[in-house]
Amino acid sequence: MTTATRRRGRRDTTPDAHLFPTRSYDLVKEFVIALVVLTALTVLLAAVFSSPDRKAITLQAWARAAPSDVVATATAELGGTSTSASYGAPYNHASEGQKIGPLALQKWAGVRIPIDSANDLVIKPLRSVRGDAVLTTALNAWHGAAAAQQTAWATAYSDALAAAPDGDPTKAGAGDFGPVPVLAGKFRALAASGGLESLLVRDSFYPSDQTKPLLLLADGAYLEDQARAENLGGDQWGMMNESGNYPGQPWMWLYTFWYQVKPFSTSGNADALVWALMMILTAALVLVPFIPGLRSVPRHLGVHKLIWRRT
Repeated sequence: MTTATRRRGRRDTTPDAHLFPTRSYDLVKEFVIALVVLTALTVLLAAVFSSPDRKAITLQAWARAAPSDVVATATAELGGTSTSASYGAPYNHASEGQKIGPLALQKWAGVRIPIDSANDLVIKPLRSVRGDAVLTTALNAWHGAAAAQQTAWATAYSDALAAAPDGDPTKAGAGDFGPVPVLAGKFRALAASGGLESLLVRDSFYPSDQTKPLLLLADGAYLEDQARAENLGGDQWGMMNESGNYPGQPWMWLYTFWYQVKPFSTSGNADALVWALMMILTAALVLVPFIPGLRSVPRHLGVHKLIWRRT
């Protein structure tokens, strides 16, 4: 008997598949059960672990919810003491910004989005208002004063607001404030009307550029108060969705993690340090296939043996 004949004989003796034991299997039933279980788990886990999806805070909502904060913020912008006014690159040259040792990364990046906080965020929008004689007089007085005088007015009014109960402008004491109280009050009214947001973005090449409104909001206390109420402060562990429901920010967890531990949590250069660390970790991830020892970890762990076997 030839080899070919023996092989054919072995194949001919293979039992027919229909002769093996069988049992009934309801595919539709299994699918429905799986769908119900997964849906229930999804709803349960979403209820327990989902992040808040709050509506975006507009300048109008800010002005209506915290008018005193808007007035204080406008005054700080005029006095050059707000966060954006003293931030440095990419907005201005007010500071060197964050560094890694002697490497002034923020300064090296340069001023790519030049913003004069007093003029761009407060004065220019107010100049767009028409038919308000009181505002026009205040603007003329502001423009007619020297820079030192402008700063003195704004600083004095900021101090008065800080001393007033709840920062209420109506309870601020008397002082040499110049036109600042009028400018700040008209600014609040403009924000409450809903017209400020469009005035801040209309000079941008991109009509959806929210840089200036966001800087203004961040200079105030209201945005941070809302964030901390949702456990979203810089020293908190919260996380929320981006605009809309997808994809959200879970992918940023590794960035936010480092801000919670030392030395990052206590460093004034935390942003630069975290960025540098993430670049190192990213490079290590990319180079895993080329790093001796590290590239062999999966083979030594043997996890693949649980799902793949040689037959």
